Amino acid sequence: MPCRGSAGMGLAFRARPRHRYPLDMAAPRSVPQHAPDETAAPPVAKGVERVVGFDPGLNITGYGVVECHGASVRLVEAGTVKSRGETLEERLHTIHSGVREVIEACRPTAMAIEQVFSHAKFPKTAILLGHARGVICLAGVQAGLAVHHYLPNRVKSTLCGSGHAGKEQMQAAVQRELGLAARPEPADAADALGVALADYHLRLRPLFFGTGVVRIRSSRA
Repeated sequence: MPCRGSAGMGLAFRARPRHRYPLDMAAPRSVPQHAPDETAAPPVAKGVERVVGFDPGLNITGYGVVECHGASVRLVEAGTVKSRGETLEERLHTIHSGVREVIEACRPTAMAIEQVFSHAKFPKTAILLGHARGVICLAGVQAGLAVHHYLPNRVKSTLCGSGHAGKEQMQAAVQRELGLAARPEPADAADALGVALADYHLRLRPLFFGTGVVRIRSSRA
């Protein structure tokens, strides 16, 4: 389902390579690839931060955009970027293109991205995921965005109270934080919204409420 806006506004679905989900869970409709994006987010107002979060994946990358102002956080958009192609290079190219489209349409002021969690038993998976994460970071830097990095267990503990929370717990936490009518789907988009919300809680809230903390890093990039 989700997501654009908390009012259940219907939203068009772009066939390639970005997929957006309306809050009313209606079946998405196709839009020609080169059609003008009439649903592009307006520029960010003074004193407002708009964060795009990414849950990187070589097949499906989730993204979620939230707008933060003081104690208020609202959903802007969420969805997925699906890779295409026979080779690794082709798939990375479509991920990069899709991420750039998200950035151009949503006009974020910062990017937050989940770090790769490397498991000793699956080093190849971590390496491939690192490729996807790399092109997402590249797109962010090309757009002039500061990129903030968070480990998965830091995101989970921030929103769910446990670094080992499951997918459903994360979806429920995102639903609660954003006041959504239902749990956000798919899980990739919910995880990306979780990353964006973690950036709000760990980096932006201290700034909004004057604690003097300039930046809280969950880990090294």
